[in-house]
Amino acid sequence: MKVIVVTEPGGPEVLRVQEKPIPSPAANQVLVRVHAAGVNRPDVFLRKGKYGGAPTQPGMVLGLEIAGEVVEVGAEVTRWQPNDAVCALVAEGGYAEYAVVDARHCLPVPAGWSFEEAASLPETVFTVWHNVFQKGQLTSGENFLVHGGSSGIGITAIQLAVALGAKVFSTAGGDEKCRACEELGATRCINYKTQDFEAELKGEGVDVILDMIGGDYIAKNIRLLRPDGRLEFINAMQGPTADINVLDIMARRLTISGSTLRPRSADFKAELAADIEKQVWPLLAAGKFKPMIYKVFPLSEAAEAHHLMESSAHIGKIMLRIE
Repeated sequence: MKVIVVTEPGGPEVLRVQEKPIPSPAANQVLVRVHAAGVNRPDVFLRKGKYGGAPTQPGMVLGLEIAGEVVEVGAEVTRWQPNDAVCALVAEGGYAEYAVVDARHCLPVPAGWSFEEAASLPETVFTVWHNVFQKGQLTSGENFLVHGGSSGIGITAIQLAVALGAKVFSTAGGDEKCRACEELGATRCINYKTQDFEAELKGEGVDVILDMIGGDYIAKNIRLLRPDGRLEFINAMQGPTADINVLDIMARRLTISGSTLRPRSADFKAELAADIEKQVWPLLAAGKFKPMIYKVFPLSEAAEAHHLMESSAHIGKIMLRIE
């Protein structure tokens, strides 16, 4: 089978097409013929050398989310059968013609969705559901702020928060991106290149913030939070440190937390998948969440997909199509 490997840590040019044997599923796994795979920011960090665990080894196959057809099931698997259409979260190996997946990490492709659309779901939905709704405990009627609103994470967070009754604000790097966020349901999107989001939202107050930026956003986020507010970090693209006022955190009883999904245990991801199927999949069926795909590349052009990801010019998801 054809796969995309990291030949060595570095830029997009280190991604190469190679041939590898088709894997066989273990007793608790399914073998999926992959039709589409998502390209995500963690893939970029993995390509460069490290993300959420041990350093990236040469020969590693990137890809954290896939969609395709089950072709073989392990001896202990009872739910899935050959020809079932699934999307799935994987720790690696998605940029490939075939992938083995823990059967518990698979979800059915939503009715009427293409494989490219279904493959755009797992990494972002798993991340957003855990951080915003399980840990952040966002509820109907609360104010929610997501940074990077036009990213894969952002478009997912906006739509799920709106669907579940929150008032949503976002930031994005351009007027076109801000319009896209507002079309998805954000009450207001602040163009961080021309406006200070703290000044713009100071009068609103925020209950939950999902941040992937870090740097000088950290202190601003904290100052924006209402009493009992929650700040959840999933990245720190502008740096992991900041000067903060601990007494202010204490006085307003703020909760600051964060997580990375990839290193979590298989059992944790299985429980998360089950909760997502129960809570989120009905929203998809009801049409309260729509896929937003910016561009689809063939598998052989994974390097070009990474160039686009690093440019941050996209609005929505970048996908790979595997013929």
